[in-house]
Amino acid sequence: MTADLSAADHGPFLKIDDRGVAWITFDDPSRSLNLLTEGVMTRVREITREVDEAGRSGGARIAVLRSGKNDSFIAGAEIDAIQAIESPAEGSEAARFGQEIFLELERLRIPTVAAIHGICLGGGVELALACRYRVGSDAPETRLGHPEVRLGILPAWGGTTRLPRLIGLQGALDLILTGKQVSASRARSIGLLDEVFPFELFDEKVAAFARARVAETLVSRRKRGGLFARVLRDTAPGRRVILAAARRRMMAETRGHYPAPRVILKVIGSSMGHSLERALDIEARAAGELIASGVSKNLIHVFQLREAARKGEGIRPHAGIAEVSRMGVVGAGVMGGGIAQLAAHKGIRVRLKDVRHEPVASALGHARSLFEGLVKRGRLSRLGASKGMELISGGLGYEGFGALQFVVEAVVEQMEVKKAVLAEVEGRIPEDCILTSNTSTLSIDEMARGLARPESFCGMHFFNPVHRMPLVEVIRGRLTGDRAAAAVYDLSLRLGKVPVIVRDGPGFLVNRILAPYLNEACFLLGEGCGINAIDGAALDFGMPMGPLRLIDEVGVDVLGHAAETLHRALGPRLEPAPALLALRESGRLGRKGSSGFYLYHGSKEHGQDESIYAELGLPAPSRRTPVGRKQIGMRLILSMLNEAARTLEDGIVDTASAVDLGVIMGTGFPPFRGGLLRYADQIHARAILDRLTEYLEPIGHRFEPAPLLRQLASEDRGFYAAFPQGKR
Repeated sequence: MTADLSAADHGPFLKIDDRGVAWITFDDPSRSLNLLTEGVMTRVREITREVDEAGRSGGARIAVLRSGKNDSFIAGAEIDAIQAIESPAEGSEAARFGQEIFLELERLRIPTVAAIHGICLGGGVELALACRYRVGSDAPETRLGHPEVRLGILPAWGGTTRLPRLIGLQGALDLILTGKQVSASRARSIGLLDEVFPFELFDEKVAAFARARVAETLVSRRKRGGLFARVLRDTAPGRRVILAAARRRMMAETRGHYPAPRVILKVIGSSMGHSLERALDIEARAAGELIASGVSKNLIHVFQLREAARKGEGIRPHAGIAEVSRMGVVGAGVMGGGIAQLAAHKGIRVRLKDVRHEPVASALGHARSLFEGLVKRGRLSRLGASKGMELISGGLGYEGFGALQFVVEAVVEQMEVKKAVLAEVEGRIPEDCILTSNTSTLSIDEMARGLARPESFCGMHFFNPVHRMPLVEVIRGRLTGDRAAAAVYDLSLRLGKVPVIVRDGPGFLVNRILAPYLNEACFLLGEGCGINAIDGAALDFGMPMGPLRLIDEVGVDVLGHAAETLHRALGPRLEPAPALLALRESGRLGRKGSSGFYLYHGSKEHGQDESIYAELGLPAPSRRTPVGRKQIGMRLILSMLNEAARTLEDGIVDTASAVDLGVIMGTGFPPFRGGLLRYADQIHARAILDRLTEYLEPIGHRFEPAPLLRQLASEDRGFYAAFPQGKR
């Protein structure tokens, strides 16, 4: 006999079977993922009280919390609700709301089991932590994590309180401070899960586990570890050592720009050793401050930009797109190998082609090294890596191209070479095959002129290194058809990338905005500013690396070619700095040549190269830099802002959000600032115009304000108001 005590439209709903197992199932039919909305949380409270009553009467002997979704448990709280909170008091109240509900769940008189299959994040983990037992499926999609720090907040429904008490301080910090997700097996090894069951038998194993726990008394299942580990974990001096080390690492990584990690360390350090109630109060107060902060609002904005890209906002849907299972990469070497490995890792069979054996061998070797790296980091089994490499083949001919669905051209960045190769490839592939060019600066429209089917041709600009950089620019030429653009966008998503639709134009979006920034750094170098001052100013602003180090990473030869192309296309404002021209003539290549602005031995950097000043014909910088670090930073960022305004004027993209997503994902622009144009809106177009005008007379045409900036300043409008999302 089964008693259906209650059900709600959006769940969770409760059923108690004839063995006394109370099955609490989360399955919101209006969403693809379960979220802990206010309504769902209220329903959790109601069900908890119903189960408690059933426990009193003997009708329920154990409760199991599970998901009705095929591939997920609970993905966390509702982001829009977090974004809407404006004051610290409101944020603390929202934290206490969830804490109180999970406290009632934790204090149920009968045992509780969280049965986790699929993604379990944030509030989903906190729900599971309030249960007495946690079990998971061994399916690859089962992942657990606390991503709140990436939104500028902390786990506020008991996460910072319960997780350290369950798995120890060090393990908890590793999850909460990084936002990373762990597999079920890893969660079991650190004590977050009690058992891991085969996915194929998950439901029956969970039922058997629940029945076996009914009569079992609660015992501690935390692994004790060695004496040293116990001293660190279980004593106040040991905890202080762990927290101090974590604080040093956090400051080195964030330079203090992100308040959430600092607050998380303070909360955990202050609450450990106190009662659960006192610890939750500390957690709630801190949560309120973070939720209402500007950094959190900016990070949530960036999250929403990524979600909009994932959902295909800005791309016209097209019904005639088949999932790619066979693709070709023409032009091997490191870039070709990176693209091939990425595709093979997603189950796509790849054929590499080049005109010489050496690049093919290099591409295959690079792909193999990337797979081996995944194995070393525990992200892939050795068998999985072997199967991935089996999907990649290479050669000098067009064998197999007659059956391909998608081709990426990645040959040398020279227009005539690309046009010749593309025309040759087009003659060897099926008529419905999508043909793309991985170009960073060259015109897609010019390439299309030599093609018989330009409507099936599109730009697909991967950033280097392919396996790390998340952005793909989907470059739509004048003749690119909807099907081709949608196919490139769809494949980019499947490859785990963040696609941004851009129109053809010099440098497209990211390289066009990045070029003035790098060029200005070289002008500053010529004015007597040192490498440390220039790169340090960018780091102070929040950039992941300085512009001179970035030049080393990109490659002096690559940057020199791009600078020449953009100068030719965009005129005097992008005339290369004398120091950049001298650098190009020096023979230095950057990291790949072991010397640039910095010295490199193998994969390690060994400090700046002081000899570069003399080699470029520059005096060694004095301790007192001729331009202050704040002024250096302002000139670098204004160079990007001014060019970003011009990309909107020229119609390269239609929305401010597209600029910001591209610059964040393509250059590492600091997410805590919300994006280049969101930052501009926060300081206002008039302030930007004033500063550009201030620099215009002493420096010259490089700081001539874009007409759009003058217009926005006069209209008292921001970029996001003038170029809103959803605009095409």
